[in-house]
Amino acid sequence: MNRNEILAADHAHIMNTYGRLELVPESGHGARITDQNGKTYVDFTSGIGVNIFGWNDEEWKNAVKDQLDRFQHVCNYYYCDKAAELAEMLTSRSGLCNVFFGNSGAEANEGAIKLARKYSFDKYGDGRNTIVTLNQSFHGRTVTTLAATGQDVFHQFFFPFTEGFRYCEPGSIDALREACTDDVCAVMLEVVQGEGGVNILDHDYLKQVRALCDERDILLITDEVQTGIGRCGKLFGFMNAGITPDIVTSAKGLAGGLPIGCFIAGEKCRNTLTAGMHGSTFGANPVSCAAACNVLSRLTDDFLNEVNKKGAYIMEKIRGINSPNVKEVRGAGMMIGVAVTVNPKDVLKKAFENGLLVLTAGKDVVRLLPPLTITYEEIDAGIEILKAAIA
Repeated sequence: MNRNEILAADHAHIMNTYGRLELVPESGHGARITDQNGKTYVDFTSGIGVNIFGWNDEEWKNAVKDQLDRFQHVCNYYYCDKAAELAEMLTSRSGLCNVFFGNSGAEANEGAIKLARKYSFDKYGDGRNTIVTLNQSFHGRTVTTLAATGQDVFHQFFFPFTEGFRYCEPGSIDALREACTDDVCAVMLEVVQGEGGVNILDHDYLKQVRALCDERDILLITDEVQTGIGRCGKLFGFMNAGITPDIVTSAKGLAGGLPIGCFIAGEKCRNTLTAGMHGSTFGANPVSCAAACNVLSRLTDDFLNEVNKKGAYIMEKIRGINSPNVKEVRGAGMMIGVAVTVNPKDVLKKAFENGLLVLTAGKDVVRLLPPLTITYEEIDAGIEILKAAIA
C-alpha cells in the first residue's frame, strides 16, 4: 500500500484512540527515520522510550534473529533459557529477588498491585489493601491502573473503577504520612513522573518515603516503566536516590522495541505468589527475552555515564535558547522536560513540520526521550529544529 492507502485503511479499520501525526515510516537508522515520501526526521521520542538503541540497530536485530532461528514461543508450563538469563540479569543488577514477565507496563503495574495486596493479606489478613499513589502520576490504561493513576482526567467513562487507591501530593512526606493509615499496604510512585510533566521527585523525599514504608511495613513500589532501563542514567531511576524498593516494574525500553513487561520482587515478596495465582500466555516470550538480554548486556557503566553526559548536553543547549517561551528545563539522564509558555502541542506540530519528533506531557511540557545511542550531531540537528519550533 502507498501512503494514502495506508491512511485510508487505518481510518476505516483501526479504532480512533490515538491523536496521530501523518507519519508513515519507511526506514530508519539510529535517531533518524524516513517516511514514505522520503522526508527524514530526527527522533527525540524513541517510540515513547521504547527504541532505546534507535532504529534498525544491527546487534539488537541479530539477537532477535538468532532466537527466531531456534523457536518463537514456549508455553510457560516449560522452561526457557532466555527468560532465565534475563531474570538473573534483572535481579542481580536491581538487588531484588525474582521476576514475573508479562507484555506491557500496565500489566507489570497491575501485577505489582496484586503482589502487594497478597503480601499484606498473608501477613495481616483482610482490610489492609489500600495503595497510595501520587497526584500527577500515570500507571497505565487498564481499569485498575487507571484507578491507580493520580489524575482526575483519567477517571472518566469506564465506571466502576477498581477500589482501594488513595492519592497524595508528591514531595510532601507529611501528606504521605497522613495518607498511610492502617488500611494501606503499599505506596506506588514514579521517581520521575513522565506523563504528568517530567516531574522529578527529590532524592531526600524518596529516602523519607523508604523510611516511612519500613517503619509501617508498607511495601514501596517504584513504577520504572518509563524511567528504567538506562533512561535516567542508571539501570533504574530509583538508583539515583540510593534507595531499594520492594517491587519494581519495568517495560518500554526493556526489550528495545519488542513487547515485554515485568515486575521484580524483593525479599519480602519472594514467595508471595505461588502456582496458579498469576499468569500470562505471552509472558517471557523467548524472542522478547533475547532482545532484552541484548539490551541489558549493553547498559554498562560507561554507556550509562554517556547517557548522563548527553542528557546534560541536551539540557544545556535548550537552556541556551534565547526565548521567553522557555520557562524551565528539567530532567534526569535522557528523560527531559521543557516547560513552555505556549501550547506544547503547537510546538510538537511545528517541530514535526520541520523534521523533528517530540512528545508532550502534562499541561505545559515538551517531553524529550531520545534514543540512548543518539549522536551529538543528531542532537544538534534536533535542537536547531526545536529552537525554531519553540520560538
